[in-house]
Amino acid sequence: MKISREDVKKVADLAHLGLSPAEIDQYREQLDAILTYVDKLKELDVSAVEPMAQVLHGAPGSSTQDEHPELREDALQPCEVARPVLAQAADSEGRFFRVPRVIDR
Repeated sequence: MKISREDVKKVADLAHLGLSPAEIDQYREQLDAILTYVDKLKELDVSAVEPMAQVLHGAPGSSTQDEHPELREDALQPCEVARPVLAQAADSEGRFFRVPRVIDR
C-alpha cells in the first residue's frame, strides 16, 4: 500500500472536500492503484528512447504547418470582450468580477 487513509484525508482537507469514510477508502484504493502502476512503468528500460520536445514531428526539410494545416501560426490577436462581459456582471470593479467571499479559512 503506497497511500494511507490519513494521506487521503489530508489531501481532501487541503482541497476543502468533505469525504465520507467510504469515499476515503475508495479514493485510497484508486490512488494506490495509480501509484503501483507508475512504479511498474519505472521498470521499463527507456535508455534508448530519445526525449520528445515536440509532439508533432515533421519530416526533415518540411514544415509542421504543411503536414498539419489545422494548426495556425501563433500570433497575437486583439480580444475586446472584457468590457461587454463585465458590463453584464451583477457586480464588478475595474477589470474584475466581485463575488461573495466563500473561503473562511
